[in-house]
Amino acid sequence: MAAVTDPKKGMRSGVRKADAVDEMETPERCYLLEVANDAGDEAVSIARARVEPGTTTAWHRLKGVAERYVIVSGQGRVELAGLDPVVVSAGDVVRIAPDTPQRIANIGAADLVFYCVCTPPFSPICYEALE
Repeated sequence: MAAVTDPKKGMRSGVRKADAVDEMETPERCYLLEVANDAGDEAVSIARARVEPGTTTAWHRLKGVAERYVIVSGQGRVELAGLDPVVVSAGDVVRIAPDTPQRIANIGAADLVFYCVCTPPFSPICYEALE
């Protein structure tokens, strides 16, 4: 299949397959699978995050990057600087403005799974550990 490019968005039509073998454990205390962070869509990056039961991720922020968590399964408690903690579950979307300290805890019995959608795309240089 030939790629089709939208000149206004810098995006090429196509399917990007995820491979669970590529999931990696992070110092942040979660597992990440980079789903899309490439020249096929230069406006956004998408990663699947998985947090084990009883685990709270480390406080961190993304410098200059807006992030959205799209909760797929499990139950969590998200904490964003300046806001009260909120319990989240499948179907919820958490919007995180650039530079906002954040963390999420898995408060359920099963893995908490969510997608992280970042604009501009995530780069390790934007990650700042706060612990």
